[in-house]
Amino acid sequence: MTIHLSELDAGTRALVAQTRQAVSDLHAELPRNNLVVWTAGNVSQRIPGTELFVIKPSGVSYDELTADAMVVCTLDGKKIDDGTPEHLQPSSDTAAHAYVYRHMPEVGGVVHTHSPYATAWAARREPVPCVLTMMGDEFGGEIPVGPFALIGDDSIGRGIVETLSHSNSRAVLMANHGPFTIGKDGRDAVKAAVMCEEVAKTVHFARQLGEPVPIPADDVAHLFDRYQNVYGQHDENA
Repeated sequence: MTIHLSELDAGTRALVAQTRQAVSDLHAELPRNNLVVWTAGNVSQRIPGTELFVIKPSGVSYDELTADAMVVCTLDGKKIDDGTPEHLQPSSDTAAHAYVYRHMPEVGGVVHTHSPYATAWAARREPVPCVLTMMGDEFGGEIPVGPFALIGDDSIGRGIVETLSHSNSRAVLMANHGPFTIGKDGRDAVKAAVMCEEVAKTVHFARQLGEPVPIPADDVAHLFDRYQNVYGQHDENA
């Protein structure tokens, strides 16, 4: 059954509009941080309190992206009828994003890029080892490799969920493909994508000088706990 935007209550329609603007704005961070080329890559974000999410349209230049161009989908990956032009179809990775949202309710944002250093590790099917305190902070260990899967159905989504369900990491290197990251919202997932590329690059440089030294597991756990629960600003009343 097709969902029509007009069938949603005013509060939900306002959330849809806010999320479309947020996702449109976040896409600018991908080329700004050298994570994508041409029309590759995508950001999505769950619409709070609904069974919907917003994602980039397929094959549209980053310079042409606007809030009105963002596509609203159900958690089955189906485009809803919200007045978006018929030719604007959701990203070819929509099934993967939808699968993650269905199976990881804590996830509010998903990002996919082909950022060069992270994708180079994915091409080798090799995890990025945890040899930097930044990695302990952000990912709680290595950045793992997910299984090889073809685009077109939810196979990539299954690989993401299977891999990250057993890891502290918010990034996975899908074999021979590239990184996918998750977060509490789209911005959080974009941050993870930026950090994933940064550590993939730095560890690559380190390997040119010799074998990087892994951080002991107990120290990684301490770093991760401090960064996730102490670092930054926190609401004392939360």
